[in-house]
Amino acid sequence: MSAQGKRLLLNGNHAVSYAVKLAAPRVIPVYPITPQTPILEKITDFLADGEMDAEVMTMESEHSAMAAAITASLAGVRVFTATASQGLLLMHEMLHYASGARAPIVMANVNRTLGSPWGFWPDQTDSLAQRDVGWIQYYCENGQESHDTTLLAFRVAEQAMLPAMVIHEAFYVSHALEAVELVSPEQAASYLPPFAPLHRLDPLIGESWGNTVSQQMFQDHRRDLGEAMEGVAALAKAADRELEALVGRGYGIVEQYRCDGAELVIATMGSMTGTARDAVDELRSEGVAVGLLKVKLFRPFPATDVRELLAGVPKVMVLDRNFAPGTGGFLFQELKSALYGMRGAPPIHGYLAGVGGTSISPAAIKELARGALAEEPSANSVWKG
Repeated sequence: MSAQGKRLLLNGNHAVSYAVKLAAPRVIPVYPITPQTPILEKITDFLADGEMDAEVMTMESEHSAMAAAITASLAGVRVFTATASQGLLLMHEMLHYASGARAPIVMANVNRTLGSPWGFWPDQTDSLAQRDVGWIQYYCENGQESHDTTLLAFRVAEQAMLPAMVIHEAFYVSHALEAVELVSPEQAASYLPPFAPLHRLDPLIGESWGNTVSQQMFQDHRRDLGEAMEGVAALAKAADRELEALVGRGYGIVEQYRCDGAELVIATMGSMTGTARDAVDELRSEGVAVGLLKVKLFRPFPATDVRELLAGVPKVMVLDRNFAPGTGGFLFQELKSALYGMRGAPPIHGYLAGVGGTSISPAAIKELARGALAEEPSANSVWKG
């Protein structure tokens, strides 16, 4: 037992499950899918042991699971669900409905390759393909961050009245064991107040949802949805500061590492960040001025913060464990858009590295960094490895 809470050896999926227990959702509609299923299995263990009080609904599909999650959330209760890969794509229609209904569902998504060809490996394309459905998206580096971010996501989602995804990668995080310091029940209770929405489906207050609207009403609703998303960055920063004050761990919405005097900054997100951090340390010890930018909050994209952190940097190198045919790496494209028109914007190298879960070592990242320092960047993402 530490001063903050229990310290356990957990895989990344179970780290999420322990955070869900602390958040105490009332309804958990799910459908099992590799490599997400251990999240559900651990939650059912908690229920069987009397450590949680929730309605777990095993649905006939992921589409149905999200439909049930929306209904429960609109009825005014805290809701959690989890999925991966093809399951997330089957939810696509309902993801739009959830954000449009302003249902603050929190969902864990375990990044996994999409078919076809068939595979079960780490790849961020599943969640990044849903980047424009109106959900907050957090990308986590390890199990500890996934544990803390699950609570943080409930806090931000319920303040913004928007759904949120907590995302980590298959196997590298989902099934890898590490020491995780749990937030204590007392800390969680003080950090995450009970969910009590002003508007909910309740015959006693005479509210409903789902009626057909006029064109102007639809436009006004989308404008309000956009304004809510624009306010997420400030809410996320405040929630992160409060969590850090409570448990001693903070992540921000972007992280800058050893960027002072850097001739090149490596930008990435997810589990590859830890490997890139090691590469940066090794390059610095060899006299090569390289830094790291980790993007944690991908939606809404923290463009203002990224511009501030990359101002004056001579070059940027982006590592993407994802691929959009026709445009390349998602983060590469987002950074180009964010820096477009900025005075003195750095040239950006985009590398598709780790797609499909292929292993990227510190040595490989060092080689890419040395190449980026010596080469002119391409207009498109370049395959490496």
